[in-house]
Amino acid sequence: MGSFDTEPEPIAVGGDGAVLAEKRGHVLLVTLNRPEARNAVNRAVTVGVGEALDYAEDTTDVWCVIVTGAGDRAFCAGADLKAAAAGDLGGEDERLRRWGFAGYVTHHISKPTIAAVNGFALGGGTEITLASDLAVAADSAAFGLPEVKRGIFAGAGGAFRLPRQIPHKIAMEVMLTGEPLSARRAQELGLVNQVVPLDDLLPAAFALADRILANAPVAVQVTKRIAKGITDGTVAAEEADWARSAAEGAHLMTTQDAREGMRAFAEKRQPRWEGK
Repeated sequence: MGSFDTEPEPIAVGGDGAVLAEKRGHVLLVTLNRPEARNAVNRAVTVGVGEALDYAEDTTDVWCVIVTGAGDRAFCAGADLKAAAAGDLGGEDERLRRWGFAGYVTHHISKPTIAAVNGFALGGGTEITLASDLAVAADSAAFGLPEVKRGIFAGAGGAFRLPRQIPHKIAMEVMLTGEPLSARRAQELGLVNQVVPLDDLLPAAFALADRILANAPVAVQVTKRIAKGITDGTVAAEEADWARSAAEGAHLMTTQDAREGMRAFAEKRQPRWEGK
């Protein structure tokens, strides 16, 4: 019997139901649970995912983590813009800064992580995929970093992680045009490991996890830390990238184009760029 067929054990995490966590054998399944908002990330999602990953890291009985989205349309639509405008993505909780976007993108745990991408994953959804060790996608999924279409940029790691995970010129095309990649194209480029029909998504993700579980868990965790350059929960090789992203992002948000992009999005019209 595989992990997918094991009786699920609910795990309590924060977020008031915005994230569901359940343990099946040695696998922790973490589900972004805001299908009505296309699983967009707000503070509740960040807390729920972050606490689930902390649980996985601290629990010797969890050997692998799968992250997916509720529903059949969206894996994650990125940041909840209404929550962002209201200042509800941060706050005083120091953990949120350490964990990064969605409680995930700078939350470096030793346990292998698999993104099970059940629908479109543009923007922040792609950045969650980039932060995962492995990925399985439904054939209806789509990936991309369309932020430049809104006058902003992929500030949750996408701008430097995508060119390191797929061919550089293809990554630049994706980021500078803002145009999406189909699931099949993402697989061809190596962004995802497998593409399957939606109904087969979680069974395929659990089957991949079971192939990992067949190996010695401590050896797997040591291998991941070496491969990713993780020391004490941080990746030193990315520190300059995050600092550059923060500085450039702060400057970008002072520009007229950034304000125009968000205004045009809210008004459902094409932006009028000025280059300043």
